[in-house]
Amino acid sequence: MSNIKLLRIDNRLVHGQVGVVWISSVSANLLVVVDDIVAEDKMQQQLMGITAKNSGVGIRFFGVEQAISTLPKASPSQKIFIVCRTPEVAKKLVDANIGITTINVGNMHFAEGKTQLSAKVFVDTKDLEELQYIKSKNIDITIQDSPSDQKKDI
Repeated sequence: MSNIKLLRIDNRLVHGQVGVVWISSVSANLLVVVDDIVAEDKMQQQLMGITAKNSGVGIRFFGVEQAISTLPKASPSQKIFIVCRTPEVAKKLVDANIGITTINVGNMHFAEGKTQLSAKVFVDTKDLEELQYIKSKNIDITIQDSPSDQKKDI
């Protein structure tokens, strides 16, 4: 089983805050972006790769199915921090039983029809159902923008 330190739901995926603050906070040495679109987009991979390189960690880009088949084969020396865009992807990874025990919901942009749960987390009915489902699986899931902020229960 892989050594997954944290899964973060953040629709920005990899950015400065993830690279600088979260990676060191969870003591990760490998950042894994799970996103079907980014897994095929070399330009986005290059941009996100700069953040990982500057943070001193490796980075991999997987589509959801590739992540499910690959992550359980990770070396025990790999301390993995997963970033995905949506609760839907997080739910699929949890259901695959690949070793996720903790999820941080960090940023989900406002859109028409979404309800605000925190300063940076907005959900629709489907998002909320998926987050509640994940919580029902005894996964530690909280809202937290940065590691220094107080955690908020879903």
